Amino acid sequence: MRLGVLDIGSNTVHLLVVDARVGGAPSPAASLKRELRLAEHLDDDGRMTRSGIDALIDMVDASRDFAEQSGCSKVLPFVTSALREAINCDDVVAECKEETGVELRVLSGTDEARATFLAARRWFGWSAGTLSVFDIGGGSLEIAAGRDEEPEIAFSVPVGAGRMAREFGPTNLTEIRRYVRAEIGSVIGDLLRRGPYEKAVATSKTFRTLGRITGTLPADAGPYVRRVLEREKLSEAVEMIAAMPVEKRSNLPGVSAGRSAQLLAGAVVAESVMFLAGMEEVILCPWALREGIILNYLDHLEYFADGNLKARKLGSRMKLGGQDVLVD
Repeated sequence: MRLGVLDIGSNTVHLLVVDARVGGAPSPAASLKRELRLAEHLDDDGRMTRSGIDALIDMVDASRDFAEQSGCSKVLPFVTSALREAINCDDVVAECKEETGVELRVLSGTDEARATFLAARRWFGWSAGTLSVFDIGGGSLEIAAGRDEEPEIAFSVPVGAGRMAREFGPTNLTEIRRYVRAEIGSVIGDLLRRGPYEKAVATSKTFRTLGRITGTLPADAGPYVRRVLEREKLSEAVEMIAAMPVEKRSNLPGVSAGRSAQLLAGAVVAESVMFLAGMEEVILCPWALREGIILNYLDHLEYFADGNLKARKLGSRMKLGGQDVLVD
C-alpha cells in the first residue's frame, strides 16, 4: 500500500509518501516539504497567530492533494511541540479539519520518543541489544531506552534547537550550554539508572547535520553506510560554530540557510546530552519519528481470510506508543 505521513513540526511541515507493507521496510516514494517555522508564529500569550494558522492550513491542503495525486490510500497526520504547546491548539486542529477534511493528531513528547524508539529498534534489530535513543527537534529533545520495541523509559525535554535559539539567540554559547545542561541534568538520572546500554543511537536532522559537519558521509552515499557522531569532534565543532558568523554557517556541509540560526543551539543540545549520559559516540539512524509512525500503523493491520487488509480496532482507536489514538 502507499501511505503518506504528514509531520507538522516546529520548523518544517513534511509529507513523506512511502510504499509500505506489513513485515517490510517502508520505501520512500515522494516528498513535499515547506519551512513554516510554526514556533515563530506563537504570540506572547502562547497562541498560534492567524498567519501561522493560515500557512498551516494551506500546507495541509496542499499535502492532501499531493498525497491523492501520489496514490496514497491513507495519510497519517501528526503535530509535535509547536502546535501542541499553543493554547489554541484544539481550535487550530478543529479549523484545519473543517477547511481541509484532515484531522491532525497531536502527539505528546512521550509519544514522539516512543515512536522514534520503535523506528530505531526496527532499523538496528534485536542483535543491537539495549538501546538508548536521542532525537533533537525544533522544540524538544526526546529520549527513550530499553531492550524491547516498547521502551522502558521515554520522555521529552523542552530544549529543542529552535526553542533554544529563540530564547538565547544564535551565538550565546555560554548561556545556552548552562541552561541546556541544567534541564537535561534534571532528568538524565532516569536514563542512567537503567544503563548501561549496548548501543547509543541518535536520529533527526540536527544529529545528521552535526554528523556531516564532523565528517560523516553525505546522504547520497546511501542509508546503510555506518555513520557515527563522536563527542570529541562535536565539541570541537561547537566551538567552531560559536565563533562563526551566522550567515556563514550555511557554508558548512549539510546546513541549510534556514537552519543556520539554530545550528549552535542544536549542537549544544547534542553535546550536552552526550556528555551527561557519558557517551563518547552515537550511531546515526536514518529512521526517526515519521518511520516510527508508519511502522506502528502497519503493526496494527492484520490479514483476514479474504486476503484484505483491515485496521485492527481498539474500539475506534489503535495503540501509538502505549497510548490510544484514533485510527480513522
